Amino acid sequence: MTAVSTAPTPENPESADRPTPLRRRGRSLAHDLVDSLAGEIRAGRLRPGDKLPTESEFMKTWGVSRTVVREALSRLQAAGAVETRHGIGTFVLAPAAGQGFRIDPAELATAVDVLAVLELRISLETESAGLAAQRRTDWQLQGLRAALDDLENASTQGDAIGPDLRFHIAIAEATGNRYFADIMAYLGATLIPRARINSPRIAMEDLPQYLRRVNREHEEIYEAIARRDAESARAAMRLHLTNSRERLRRAQEATEDKD
Repeated sequence: MTAVSTAPTPENPESADRPTPLRRRGRSLAHDLVDSLAGEIRAGRLRPGDKLPTESEFMKTWGVSRTVVREALSRLQAAGAVETRHGIGTFVLAPAAGQGFRIDPAELATAVDVLAVLELRISLETESAGLAAQRRTDWQLQGLRAALDDLENASTQGDAIGPDLRFHIAIAEATGNRYFADIMAYLGATLIPRARINSPRIAMEDLPQYLRRVNREHEEIYEAIARRDAESARAAMRLHLTNSRERLRRAQEATEDKD
């Protein structure tokens, strides 16, 4: 097993001080780090089984905070590119056999990218909500309620992300079809944590107002699932995700108008 360092090397004279990836418009430091590491993996310079540097080593080499390093590693884990073994380190994974469809977390940098995935989610989660209404158990309904209660109590966007993700994945699990749950777990880890998309700002609302409106949309989905109304559950989920898509679309159009 080979230990890998991101320290400058003679083969990379341009990194005389530390790696300095190009910053593209709308990208964050975490995206730059993800993009660089993903490129190293694709090029074979980081191979399956290789151990990545420690958080402290990344911070020193790249001149970034621990939060940036953890966000980058989290996105790579969500993409199945690396795994962290507690107390040992983070290691490069071999590509999954037959892996075809994937969403590179390094590419989910802008509202345009998130819009494309939202269109996919509208189709997927609309049917997921309908099936959940038909098949959910009382225990699963309690899980949905708990996630919504936590979301209601959230006071910041960071606090809201976890219960939001749990709610959507719980609906997928309630379909009784594990493939819905698998793909939502994958998409959720990649997309729903919106650290790179400022949703309240895009909606042109303050945070409490934004969360209240989103909570109402979630409640309508929950109520339809609770009364086993499949068509209403589909309609409520479609409305919720369509609203998200249209807010992003309007923000994108406004940005283009300013350019």
